[in-house]
Amino acid sequence: MKNRYLLILILILSIIAISSFWIEKTTFFDNSEDMNIIIKNKDTDEEKEINLEEYVIGVIAGEMPASFDEEALKAQAIAARSYAINKINTSTTSYDVLTDITNQVYITIEQMQEKWGNDFNYYYEKIKNAVDATKGLVMTYDGEVISAYYFSMSNGYTEDVAAVFGGEKDYLVSVESSWDKNVKNFTVLTTISKKEFCTKLNIECNNIVINKIKRSDTNHVETILINNKEFKGTEIRSLLGLRSTDFTIEIDNDIKITTNGYGHGVGMSQYGANEMAKLGYTYDEILKYYYKNIEIEKINV
Repeated sequence: MKNRYLLILILILSIIAISSFWIEKTTFFDNSEDMNIIIKNKDTDEEKEINLEEYVIGVIAGEMPASFDEEALKAQAIAARSYAINKINTSTTSYDVLTDITNQVYITIEQMQEKWGNDFNYYYEKIKNAVDATKGLVMTYDGEVISAYYFSMSNGYTEDVAAVFGGEKDYLVSVESSWDKNVKNFTVLTTISKKEFCTKLNIECNNIVINKIKRSDTNHVETILINNKEFKGTEIRSLLGLRSTDFTIEIDNDIKITTNGYGHGVGMSQYGANEMAKLGYTYDEILKYYYKNIEIEKINV
């Protein structure tokens, strides 16, 4: 009899445990229209609380060409939403995100109207449809919403996060992105004066000597020696305002710098995503290519 009661008790506890597990795994925030985010305008220092989905519309309008394929816009919506939720979860300030390139570029309806002119209604609806189609969806890794970095255009490969921002994240590793090479302005030549070059790098300008260029496996410059002063590739990009860290420098009467790609190189390439979309890839296929071993889920509360 005791064994029978013990068996019944174990069965009841097992049912409770299974039920609790199911509830935990399926309790998702199914209406992100009710979630808000606090944004800060870096120019005016104004802080404002707005709806999350409206914020995502403003980010796509500021970050990705509205002419892009629908699947690329959907992928961008999920990346932007994931980035925002990650910031909300980790913010230690009175606001969650800045509205410039420090975090994600966000523009208002008025700025969209100015940007698109007569095409405003068409582009706004196109972006809104992409946001509505992915409402509440985010990328997760090991149950946590990821820090979804993205950038404009790769040099043919994305970068490991450790090489650019430091630290390691298993979902932000280098992948091939050969589609970008088909994009207009993949390679750009920039010419600056020797004086400007030396001033920005804080080096002597009598005789410019460049050597010991160390590149990563993805051809991005890791370190470079200029007049016996070592710079990281990311430093050169920042100091000279270059499009990417895949660059070559030619010294002539002026300084000629050739770059491939555009952006920091970590996470999803936006132009690569658009090229994939044009080939028939869906938003989830795009995201799971650029962010490794992630899941796409509703926001978990």
